[in-house]
Amino acid sequence: MKFKWSIPLLALLSLGLVSVLAKGEKDTTKKQKSWPIFRGNELQTGVASTKLPATLKQLWTFSAKEAIEGTPAIVDGVVYIGSYDGHVYALDLKKGTEKWKYKAGPIMVPVSYHNGRVYVGDEDGDFHCIDAKKGTGIWKISTEVEITSGAAFSGDNILFGTGGEELICVSSAGKRLWKFTVEGGPVKATPSIIGDRTFVAGCDSTLHVIDIKTGKEVSSVELEGQVASTAALDKDRLYVGTMTDQVLAIDWKKGNIPWRFRPKRGRMAFFASVALTEKSVIAGCRNRRIYSLDRTKGTENWSYITKDRIESSPVVVGDRIYAA
Repeated sequence: MKFKWSIPLLALLSLGLVSVLAKGEKDTTKKQKSWPIFRGNELQTGVASTKLPATLKQLWTFSAKEAIEGTPAIVDGVVYIGSYDGHVYALDLKKGTEKWKYKAGPIMVPVSYHNGRVYVGDEDGDFHCIDAKKGTGIWKISTEVEITSGAAFSGDNILFGTGGEELICVSSAGKRLWKFTVEGGPVKATPSIIGDRTFVAGCDSTLHVIDIKTGKEVSSVELEGQVASTAALDKDRLYVGTMTDQVLAIDWKKGNIPWRFRPKRGRMAFFASVALTEKSVIAGCRNRRIYSLDRTKGTENWSYITKDRIESSPVVVGDRIYAA
């Protein structure tokens, strides 16, 4: 039996939502009307500068033939989304109508947009570059293993992770520039980028600091826990949750961990990526709680209990937090 999967898009988020009032939170990123990559920007902070109404309502529903699990990219009034039915769809943001669809393989990861092109990888191991206006393929490369992360950008270069334990960097022409291997498992986190540095962690319980120009490791930090989520960045610090019930603040330049947060009860994995505001780190946990942590000290400001595990990454919009 085949099922049709649908996705109601409410500006930035999909599926069942929890909205938490978070007074005092402020956007630390530049004002933008688009959401081109997984967590909105190259620092992966998960903070939107747009507005949402106090009470949300479903505006439209788009149906695909199989599951939609990756985050959409939203640019210039167009929603770009991938489905396990093997297609990338471009949808009108206001109406939800299909503008075009592109045939790929089954897609489980976020779609990314950069300089008029849409980028996404599939379960068949192909990484696609698509013309955003026409919906036609520009190039694709094969990695021979499933693509397990969204794409991020450093200048014209594209970075993404694979199930073959690799972080890969390719040029805008689709030429492979370098790869970095993380032992023990897939690279699931969409890369965070600051200056000429990117970061990768996985089943080896280590944060690797990578020079984007060369693909070489410049330093590393032991994390004492596996990582499946994308890290949020600000200057010298990186914030990430682990599969061993911790949220970490990491000084990636000094190579140390200023603080660790572990819940007092209900210790479970932080599978979702954190959001980073001016004062707080917002983390969703599989213990059914959303946490606000003091960004400087790592102490708990508050926690909010939900009805089920938080596995989608929280997004901050104004003074509210949205999570599914």
